[in-house]
Amino acid sequence: MENDWININHIISKHVNPHLLQGGFGFEKENVRVDLQGNLAQTPHPQVFGNKREHPYITTDFSESQIELITPVRNSVEEALGFLETLHDEVSIKLDNELLWPQSAPPKLPCLDEDIPIAKFDAEGADMEQYRVYLSKNYGRKKQLLSGVHFNVSFDEQVLKHMYDSTEGCTYSYGTFREQVYLKTLRNFKRYRWFLIALLGNSPVVHRSYVNECVNLLPQLQDDAFHLKYAGSMRNSMCGYRNKENLCLNYNTFEGYHQSINKAIDDGLISQAKENYASIRLKSLDEGKTISHLEVRLLDLNPFIKTGVDIHHARIIHQFLLYCLIKPEANVFDEAIQTIAYANHEKAASFILDDGVHLMNDNNEAVLLQDALINMFNEIEETTGDLLNDRYRSSFNVLKELVHNKESRPAVVMLKELKADNFISWNLKKAKQYLDKSAEKTYNFYGLEDMELSTQLLLRDALVRGVGIDIMDRSENFVRLSKGDNTQYVMQATRTSLDNYASVLLMENKVMTKKVLESAGISTPPGKEYTDVKLALSAYDFYLNKPVVIKPKSTNFGLGISILKDNRDKAMFERAVHMAFDHDNTILIEQFVSGREYRMFIINDELVGILHRVPANVVGDGTSTISQLIDAKNLDPLRGKGYKTPLEKIAKGEAEAMFLETQGLGFDSVPSDGQSVFLRENSNISTGGDSIDFTDEVHESYKQVAVKAARALNVKVTGLDMMIDDISVPASGDNYSIIEMNFNPAIHIHCHPFKGQNRRLNAKMLDALGF
Repeated sequence: MENDWININHIISKHVNPHLLQGGFGFEKENVRVDLQGNLAQTPHPQVFGNKREHPYITTDFSESQIELITPVRNSVEEALGFLETLHDEVSIKLDNELLWPQSAPPKLPCLDEDIPIAKFDAEGADMEQYRVYLSKNYGRKKQLLSGVHFNVSFDEQVLKHMYDSTEGCTYSYGTFREQVYLKTLRNFKRYRWFLIALLGNSPVVHRSYVNECVNLLPQLQDDAFHLKYAGSMRNSMCGYRNKENLCLNYNTFEGYHQSINKAIDDGLISQAKENYASIRLKSLDEGKTISHLEVRLLDLNPFIKTGVDIHHARIIHQFLLYCLIKPEANVFDEAIQTIAYANHEKAASFILDDGVHLMNDNNEAVLLQDALINMFNEIEETTGDLLNDRYRSSFNVLKELVHNKESRPAVVMLKELKADNFISWNLKKAKQYLDKSAEKTYNFYGLEDMELSTQLLLRDALVRGVGIDIMDRSENFVRLSKGDNTQYVMQATRTSLDNYASVLLMENKVMTKKVLESAGISTPPGKEYTDVKLALSAYDFYLNKPVVIKPKSTNFGLGISILKDNRDKAMFERAVHMAFDHDNTILIEQFVSGREYRMFIINDELVGILHRVPANVVGDGTSTISQLIDAKNLDPLRGKGYKTPLEKIAKGEAEAMFLETQGLGFDSVPSDGQSVFLRENSNISTGGDSIDFTDEVHESYKQVAVKAARALNVKVTGLDMMIDDISVPASGDNYSIIEMNFNPAIHIHCHPFKGQNRRLNAKMLDALGF
């Protein structure tokens, strides 16, 4: 095996390049649920999250009160942490008068072990529950409530294959090479894990209700908190949750690892393979045949971060893993080396604040911990520095600060703050602060903020329901949703298998929409279609002094539409015609219909939401120009571009300029104080309008007309725009008109209106799709 190590080192050394940063990333995070006083919650796992055994993202760890959040594999640390943050937010806001405890060390625990509830499962999960009973007897329930973060990392398969294929003379298979890549990384990680524990450890204190045999040995920090004098991570220390004996396993081959695990089971050291509570573990997705990824288990929850995971620390761990892959091994990883590594681990966890503590280096020499940290940092920089992109470089600068400035280390910072407050109070303040943050933005799916907001909202609700999420084409907002036997492909949240192609084409073609609705006896605006620019321009005289709407035959999001309330300016009419033809070779010129416009959303013949949309507008202050007022209104964080926020920024384009001209205004005009100025006649949210929910105010008869229109086009999902004179008066042939039916209506405007109730159309879309 020693020759194999040398050959693998030789292969890896020739391929040290930025491609090594590619890989798969995922997180598993535990948080204890607490009541508003900081006591361990005694309530069952929330029903809103469904069956904990079946849910792929939200389950429980040891205790019924211990939430575990699991992300799927993602292609970047950023996206994996974004998924975790979205999970964290959704769980936080759905708890009933409870909080997620932000700390690895448990909250206020019951005096008796048996008052800590073990996670309960259905009949098919009986073995899972029985295993927890075994753990409670073997380790005690209080230690099981130490919570942390598991960081799952795999190397990119294509990169590894390229390494192997471009090397001549290999005497072993790709499978053997791949296996040794993971094993070598793991062996070096176990040798040098003290480095991460010393710098990132973040559980220096335990509450007085923690395990008696631990608390009774510790000095008191506060009236409710105890702290081993120099410790930075109690969770990784002798007071933490670990195997009763240090397991020295065979990490030379995967087969050897299995044999040593089986021997530990036979010797009664552990009951099964997953009871190996090492700081890093080999993981397999094919029943132990091959290694799928490495699971790094030493990271404490970081109570200074809402999710408990600092993105810089995650990148530091990833860079450290690459260092472990690249660095040639100093010696055979035998039991003696593992024992030294274990001792270094213990010192890093328990004595990080002791300037005089020594570690043993590769030459079996005692080195001051701070000197060892600096030496290791320099090696990491020399070995992996050229791999780093800008994001990883910024995280490396954080690592540099952690190494050279002890005061910047999270455990040190936490200790300082805890000396000024008690343990429960300090953590409760953090938990409540993070709950408020989670509730601030309930529309983004973190890590996917570049996708349309409606898609993000759909994915957020899918996540809570335990629906599998695959991003198929990110730029097109094309996703695959799956659960059990149900698989659905969805584009932009509302383009689904529910609708047939012909129906979509009918909605896309405004002329055809108009003809089909009229044949069904549904009112539409009078008008005419034009395919010839000259003929359309010559129609000015027909519409002189009449309010008109000029729009492309096929359009969405209000593009190319002009509304001329007082058609007296021929030049403006001509500009509107040309603008419409810019978007299509056929346009419609229609009589402008009086009334207010309402967007009606229909799913499966049911009207599920109605909005009145107010056109883009600003309110004067007597001193600012219209342009300045637009800029100020656009500073609202709810406004953005590209449908990624509930409201869109107001543009300063040709359409806005034209509409201002009809009012005798321009962008440089200064409205009087309190004067409302509209920038658009059309009220699309996509052009800067405001949304107001009217679902419960509109007369039932208009809802029936809307459903009838959807049926006429045989469409299951549509956003229908209707002009209504008076929403309290029943619909008749002359007091309403359907001006448009949209094949890809946004749902976010109904979920987060400018004013009014969230109609949860994301949930209704998932219901319609069978989830």
